[in-house]
Amino acid sequence: MRIALGADHAGFALKAAVARHLASGGHDILDLGTDSDDPVDYPPFCAAVGRKIVGGEADLGVVLGGSGQGEQIAANKVRGVRAALCYNELTARLARQHNDANVLALGSRILGETLALAILDAFLAAGFDGGRHQRRVAMIGDIEKEECESR
Repeated sequence: MRIALGADHAGFALKAAVARHLASGGHDILDLGTDSDDPVDYPPFCAAVGRKIVGGEADLGVVLGGSGQGEQIAANKVRGVRAALCYNELTARLARQHNDANVLALGSRILGETLALAILDAFLAAGFDGGRHQRRVAMIGDIEKEECESR
């Protein structure tokens, strides 16, 4: 699987751990930065991750920051991204199963590395359940389309 990664300075160290973990699992990594713990603004990195997914250059994405909250919000501004901020394995699994989430947001100041990697594994292992959830995901897409066209 090809996975795009993006982080700000607060998520930089955890991004490196995520990249190592993914590579050891045989995944291809698209590291979109940042490349150090020097202060940077997160929105461009998160948007870049989303654009790689929507453009078909990545299957899934992971955005990382201090809390993960801003990163999730920024990624979700890209039309077609469904980013989920997850703090445990259950929310990661449900984000994929029920919402067809294609970006995982992680907070490095909230999660330890071991838990973050367990959340990542749960996110990657789960698939979209479809069925009644497909209708809801389609409704989200319709709202997104309406908002983009009404501006």
